[in-house]
Amino acid sequence: MATGKVKVWDFPVRLFHWSLVTMFATAYFTSGDAEAPHQWAGYVALALVAFRIVWGFIGTPHARFADFVPRPATLATYFGLLVRGREPRHVGHNPVAAVMIVFLLAMVAMIGSTGWLMTTDWGWGNEAVETLHAGAVKLALAAIAFHVAAAVFESVRHRENLVLSMLTGYKRR
Repeated sequence: MATGKVKVWDFPVRLFHWSLVTMFATAYFTSGDAEAPHQWAGYVALALVAFRIVWGFIGTPHARFADFVPRPATLATYFGLLVRGREPRHVGHNPVAAVMIVFLLAMVAMIGSTGWLMTTDWGWGNEAVETLHAGAVKLALAAIAFHVAAAVFESVRHRENLVLSMLTGYKRR
């Protein structure tokens, strides 16, 4: 391509990403007063995670887990280079970002599953389920803050606007 850009994030990945951001924020900000929007946002978030897991196996090359989920040795090597300020730029997700994606998918699945359980006869009023739900939300919020900070750091470090990339789908070659 003459522009020096390459398509990395396909439309389904970008739609998933921003839809999940919207559903998580909706569920979070309606958790106290608006039970129906809170629950529906949680159900949609669960459906989005299910979609992303499927897309991670059948989607376009950069969307596939096989393309970006690292082996432990690859993650350790990358992390060592990152700590020394010598990490390479990746066209797709770097190994640390890949681990964050898997973690966030797991947290949203845990939040949605425990939220659903709290609507069942078995889970309603179950303190352990409520504690697990609230704890997963807190962990997810911390991970989201780290994810955003890391995206800003990497954008500055590699002179590339990653937020714009997640909107347009393109990164520099």
